[in-house]
Amino acid sequence: MSMQLVQTNQSRATGQPLHMDSKELHHHIHADFARLRQIAPVAPAYISRRQKAFLILRYEDCVNLLKGDQLIKNPKTAQASGGQGMPWMPKAFEPLLHNMLNTDDPDHRRLRNLVHKAFTPKIIADLAGRIEQIANELLDRALLESRVDLVQAYALPLPITVIAELVGIPAADRAQFRRWVQKIVVNPTPFNMALALPALWRLLRYFRQLADQRRRDPQDDLLTALVQAEDEGDHFTEDELLGMVFLLLVAGHETTVNLIANGTLALLSNPEQLTLWRESPALAESAVEELLRYDGPLMTTEFSFARTEMTLHGVTIPQGATVLPTLLSANRDEAVFANADRLDLARTPNRHLAFGHGIHYCLGAPLARLEGRIAFNVLLERAPNLQLAVAPERLEYKNIMILHALKELPVVL
Repeated sequence: MSMQLVQTNQSRATGQPLHMDSKELHHHIHADFARLRQIAPVAPAYISRRQKAFLILRYEDCVNLLKGDQLIKNPKTAQASGGQGMPWMPKAFEPLLHNMLNTDDPDHRRLRNLVHKAFTPKIIADLAGRIEQIANELLDRALLESRVDLVQAYALPLPITVIAELVGIPAADRAQFRRWVQKIVVNPTPFNMALALPALWRLLRYFRQLADQRRRDPQDDLLTALVQAEDEGDHFTEDELLGMVFLLLVAGHETTVNLIANGTLALLSNPEQLTLWRESPALAESAVEELLRYDGPLMTTEFSFARTEMTLHGVTIPQGATVLPTLLSANRDEAVFANADRLDLARTPNRHLAFGHGIHYCLGAPLARLEGRIAFNVLLERAPNLQLAVAPERLEYKNIMILHALKELPVVL
């Protein structure tokens, strides 16, 4: 057994800090968080061997921090005030940090306004027919097999096709884009960052070339809109454009992949709720909200940092320290959600935090919700005998901080 697994098991038994880079953590995550909400609602954790963070585990605390001004997002500001900022990464990765998630107002508002004009509700609503078409095409192929990995066959290609089409990634380039992203979205250890560098260089070069093409030859896509976006004479710098495109493409599919995969597993683990949805398709909207709450796609928000020293539940958080509002824990908080560990597709109200809260609330939430409703409705209609192909205990999760993502979901259709 590896040292990481030993440390995590000891953490569970003794109350020592959790290790966020442990493969074991995800397999006990709801039980661990339930225990910590009671005995250590502000819990120390290690992002890496050298960098510590504070997990915020209760719903009310997460909401107060996310809507207030006690946290900052800019890692350079955090470093200037004595914090560690982001985990170490090569300078080549810096363009990816120039996005809405790593900035504070007024820069955050400027970037959000620029991208919002190219990401309107009408654009999202108009995608419904295309999303349904993609879902059916994927299932046409999957149903030819007796057993498939639902992640690779359905949950991943559906949203990545949608966001790639929306942004303007040519169909011939999408498989390569997926391979690059899989090598880049890893735990930010020095070793992993070094391994990811070749893929990152190729991806950034590709984005620059594609943006140049759109400047010369505008198309009806989001990348063209971003290149042309202006707000009272403002525009994206090159790094901001690269960071925003990367954010939209990665965040624009990763959350929905996990929603579909985690949600399908939750339904198969609660067959009475699966039957309820099949018998009452009108439940789709509340059902998706409950799946987001019950076993959401993100463990925590993106990195945040303490603006000043603060004390919460008797724990002093130093100025500049890394703070992680823990969405997966907040959404199972018994003080807010009755029978929090029970899947209830008709639950209302459902004020979950799966998409965050406050000014950094996920801009792509409407798209993820639309994709989720269509993906589940099509899947449940066309695969009436859907069932797991392996014992639940054999399923594994990706070892990536922030995300709560199954590696695969073998099913029989």
